[in-house]
Amino acid sequence: MDKLTFKKENSERIQMVENSFGPSGVRLCKPDRILIGEGRLIKQGRKKQQPKAFFLFNDILVYGSIILNGRWHKKQKIIPLEDIMVEDMEDSEGFMHQWLIRTPSKSFFVSAFSADEKQAWLEHIKECQSNLLQDGRRLGSNFAMTWIPDRAAEKCMRCFSKFSATKRRHHCRKCGFLVCNSCSKERVVIHHIHRTKRLRICSLCHTERSRQRGNSAESNSSEEEEEVNVINNEEEEEELQSHTPSNWLDSRMGSWGHNFSPEPMHQ
Repeated sequence: MDKLTFKKENSERIQMVENSFGPSGVRLCKPDRILIGEGRLIKQGRKKQQPKAFFLFNDILVYGSIILNGRWHKKQKIIPLEDIMVEDMEDSEGFMHQWLIRTPSKSFFVSAFSADEKQAWLEHIKECQSNLLQDGRRLGSNFAMTWIPDRAAEKCMRCFSKFSATKRRHHCRKCGFLVCNSCSKERVVIHHIHRTKRLRICSLCHTERSRQRGNSAESNSSEEEEEVNVINNEEEEEELQSHTPSNWLDSRMGSWGHNFSPEPMHQ
């Protein structure tokens, strides 16, 4: 395929992704951006697993909630590839074909529908990151801890008091542990998550942080309503319909297919 045709078809594919998020989505079309692949993955939310639409570009990863049988999407999230670290996870009962996506503001588990599809996503992400490094980009080094799912603990992981209707679960933004309100009254700024917002942390993380900072004083917030981080609060009634394998760009042919090995980027 000649360069002009490739550029035109790539632009049309990106425009379709952009349009699928409607007016609330961020503009995705830009010079030199290439759509590498797209597909549905299962994202582990705070309370349950949810199907999400993922789109891999040569410089960013985009995902969002699925509505209207996959024709439209919402709650668009965009992550620069230099801010991503992927970690392969071993299969276990109830958790198959899974890996961890770590970013500065949030880390979460996703899973594919087969081992081949999982490997395809890992290989394509790493290939895109390798190309960015060749272009002089640098990968990040500060990543958020993964939140422990609500169902994984019946007791506070600090004081071991049992959770109940009145003793609610909260997440420490520093370590990701499930803790009660009494064990997580401190609020601090964690710069790689949010530059100004004071986030909930547990008593142990606050003690360790104070020790590391030479016991420098950090004011506590009073009893406040649990801050709701929109990116972590995506409890939507999404149903996964029939699965369609992820599509990948064949750079040599300029076409889409279900091939699983990344090809050299089209020049």
